[in-house]
Amino acid sequence: MIIPRLALRNLLGAGLRTWLNVVVLSFSFVVIIWMQGLYKGMGDQARVAQTDAEFGGGQYWQENYDPFDPLTLQDAHAVIPESLQAQIDNGLATPILISQATIYPEGRLHTILMKGIDPAQSIVNLPTQFLDQESEELPTLIGTRMAKNTGLEIGGTVTVRWRDAKGTFDARDAKIVQIMKTSVPTVDQAQIWVPLDKLQSLTRMENEASLVILAQDSKEFPQTNGWMHKDMDFLLKDIDYLIKTKQIGGSIIYVIMLSLAMLAIFNTQVLSIFRRRKEMGTLMSMGMTRGKIIQLFTLEGAMHSVLAAVVAAIYGIPLLLYSAKKGWAMPEVVDDYGIALGEALFPVYSTGLVIGSTILILLVTTIVSFMPTRKIAKLKPTDALRGKMT
Repeated sequence: MIIPRLALRNLLGAGLRTWLNVVVLSFSFVVIIWMQGLYKGMGDQARVAQTDAEFGGGQYWQENYDPFDPLTLQDAHAVIPESLQAQIDNGLATPILISQATIYPEGRLHTILMKGIDPAQSIVNLPTQFLDQESEELPTLIGTRMAKNTGLEIGGTVTVRWRDAKGTFDARDAKIVQIMKTSVPTVDQAQIWVPLDKLQSLTRMENEASLVILAQDSKEFPQTNGWMHKDMDFLLKDIDYLIKTKQIGGSIIYVIMLSLAMLAIFNTQVLSIFRRRKEMGTLMSMGMTRGKIIQLFTLEGAMHSVLAAVVAAIYGIPLLLYSAKKGWAMPEVVDDYGIALGEALFPVYSTGLVIGSTILILLVTTIVSFMPTRKIAKLKPTDALRGKMT
């Protein structure tokens, strides 16, 4: 216990130099944990939003369906298999039919996707109940992004033109029955939602769908010919890749901040060893081995991270809790990024994140503190007492 106590006494005795290093290192603590929590919160928020509004508990795609290739939509429809129809009848899934279409708001042309969905469904978190009404016009649900880009309002009408399964073009007036606000742009941008049965009739695709969304608690995934099951790992893969990319970019900031803090600690250790030569010679003459002295100076440097963790906790915990509660307001331009983020981004801090960051900084600090002490291994007590380094 004598070495830890001596190391702490020497560290605190250094005064301002020690506390400057501790404050800089504590700032690295807080920033690293905050940014990691921000990325984790971003990923969790996007996963939950897209799961609720679009993915459910997984999907079945018609074999020709490719959401990234609009040219496949003309053939991306088929009669729903009996195994999936049974789940639909039991309220465990809902079908979606997708068709390319064109709308003409105020005489302007917009190419869109027209999606048919059961108004009574409860699988995805969309206000489809507003589609359950009879009118001469086609009941239509759109999102706020779509409304902003087209100038459409609730109660307004717009002409929609589509191509049916036989290749014949047809058109009809659509009435905007509701404008939904959602953080998921992939159920909003450049698309309209209409009743499934009406879209099947208009496109002459009776009992057909492009994809089937399963309930979030689904446990049965039947094998079906012509339909491919897409699990949640596949559907959320893009979000996971995006978050990993952000974390890699953020690691550059971590490296810069840690490098500045480690450089300060390294210089402090070098200066300390140079100025305390007589002290080391005295300790050696009193019987302390070179290995113990190396441990002493290494421990002094490593204790910077311990003190930094304490200081970071004093001002960091209130700041991190405040950011987790209030969130980070997102600018409107984020709506166009294609990721499901709300008006505010709430960081998520886990115990593993805090412990992992603390251990990482402690290890790096210990290594940097040890590097200058290797010169002590060649130090002779007589030279050290005379203030020399060999």
